[in-house]
Amino acid sequence: MINYFYDCYQILNKVYSDKTFVKQAINSTFIEEKNRALTIKTCYGVLDKDIELSYYINYLTQKSPKLVIRTILKISMYAIKYLNKKEYAVTKNAVELTKKLGKGGASAFVNAFLRKFVKTEFSLPKDPIENLSVKYSYPLFALKRLVKDFSLERAERILKANNEKTCLSFYHIDGKEYLNKLNVEYENTPFENVFLAKNFVRNADYDNGAYTYQALGSVAICDVVEGGETLLDCCSAPGGKSIRLSHKFDKVYSWDIHEHRVSLIEDYKKRMNCTNVITDVKDAKVFDEKYKDYFSAVLCDAPCSGIGVVRDNPDIMLNRCEDDIISLNKEQLAILKTVSRYVKVGGYLYYSTCSIFNSENIEIIKAFMSDITGFEICEINSKLQHETLLGTNLFLPDVSGGLGFYVAKLKRVK
Repeated sequence: MINYFYDCYQILNKVYSDKTFVKQAINSTFIEEKNRALTIKTCYGVLDKDIELSYYINYLTQKSPKLVIRTILKISMYAIKYLNKKEYAVTKNAVELTKKLGKGGASAFVNAFLRKFVKTEFSLPKDPIENLSVKYSYPLFALKRLVKDFSLERAERILKANNEKTCLSFYHIDGKEYLNKLNVEYENTPFENVFLAKNFVRNADYDNGAYTYQALGSVAICDVVEGGETLLDCCSAPGGKSIRLSHKFDKVYSWDIHEHRVSLIEDYKKRMNCTNVITDVKDAKVFDEKYKDYFSAVLCDAPCSGIGVVRDNPDIMLNRCEDDIISLNKEQLAILKTVSRYVKVGGYLYYSTCSIFNSENIEIIKAFMSDITGFEICEINSKLQHETLLGTNLFLPDVSGGLGFYVAKLKRVK
């Protein structure tokens, strides 16, 4: 077990210390193959329960231990509480790992803490919002926004929502026939050749482009986009929407501000054998006169908090704070205003996020409409269950498949 603990520590240390995304941390870490699945499950689990585990540490200590020890304790507590590992085995390996990392002086503390952890009956905060924050391991500032936007009761339903099934999109083959052949349990979605599969394991057909992974809300956003000659997907990495929408447009221009992320789009389009997507490294906030009034449609899938997909990406909110949302709001509006100038008269401007905060969604649309003339909101009605806000669609985790997204459609009328 010590190797498994060590591998978990190596990955999580990159996330906590270096602020590396967990997927990148996993890819850049040597993992003992026989424990790979358990290691990855543990790392995602620790990050998903980070606030809860941090609460236990603060509950049981007068002074928070240093990062190395906190990470060891979080791995250990998660293994005991959520993986049902034996307390004595976990404690033994936690102490060994502490010594292996050159922190032998803290080994007695680690031993005593874990023994105390298994014997303690924890009480959660009495304040209802703080209580839910710990109970569902959800950032307090984010939870306050949810309560403000939706009410305390609805916020808890959103937090309870899970996303246990994998959303698979098939482009070149019959997905239903394929899944039946593999004896995979699945359910239909409102979208053609898109399925929610249970316990699906990626295989070589993924690399051959037979299917791809795409969140159901992301598919729903693409579904409301009308086809045409040219589309600009201006914040497009890693490229899922560009590839899906390439089947609706003659040409798709796929931009991202970071070169390494544009490389991800290139890899995606090659895997899916997509030839009409043109990539470029461009800052969507900087206007390019060459593309003024050029596109039939522009999709602004704006940088956002990612709060709608936090359960699939639990590292997203580790370093987020209230000020980040305010900064994002300014960037979202700035990008939307800039790229609106690329839309032809009669064309469409789409705005989307993977957030469920009103401040990142409907409030951005209201601000845009108050500042920019020549556009009108088009009412949309997605096939995926949603809530409608002034004709725009909000997909909430408790009704839309466990994740949260938003989309608005605007037409340029002059």
